[in-house]
Amino acid sequence: MSTSTNTLAIEKKMVPGNEVQQVELLAGVEDLYGGIIIDMEKTMDSEAFVPLLRASLSQWKQRGKRAVWIKLPIELANLVEPAVKEGFKYHHAEPDYVMLVNWISKSTNSLPKNASHRVGISAFVMNDKRQVLVVQEKSGKFKGTGVWKFPTGVVDEGEDISMAAIREVKEETGIDTEFVEILAFRQ
Repeated sequence: MSTSTNTLAIEKKMVPGNEVQQVELLAGVEDLYGGIIIDMEKTMDSEAFVPLLRASLSQWKQRGKRAVWIKLPIELANLVEPAVKEGFKYHHAEPDYVMLVNWISKSTNSLPKNASHRVGISAFVMNDKRQVLVVQEKSGKFKGTGVWKFPTGVVDEGEDISMAAIREVKEETGIDTEFVEILAFRQ
């Protein structure tokens, strides 16, 4: 997603009597899907934020924009409640920000859902003698049960599945392995 470093924008608007009035809007950048992305960076109290948000939403609706995304850093958590009252919903959160979204189009909402799954791996490791590597858990569900299993673990954010398998085997057994292929998927 693109970001904007400016929190406010000025727009000229025609009012009755052919007069031009300047309207302050929240600054945002257009995304590739007909939406607006606002990256809030400057401190703002909610009393100043709400009128800017309302004016901005009005303008963007008139322009046929489909959705508005607001990225609020944790320092601006005071703006979450007023944004929610204006129709925004939580999309996702990271340790240092929350992303809110509002579908403002009259068309069917086509926003992507937030990622809600974690990917786990189980490594099938065989040596040149065709021996299969199995382990017993030192912690977790199978600790102390006597169950032997393949090395398992969770793929870290941004990590390739093959690298996760190699890492998990090394962490659990100290053995260096080579990734060959994915054998199966399960959900």
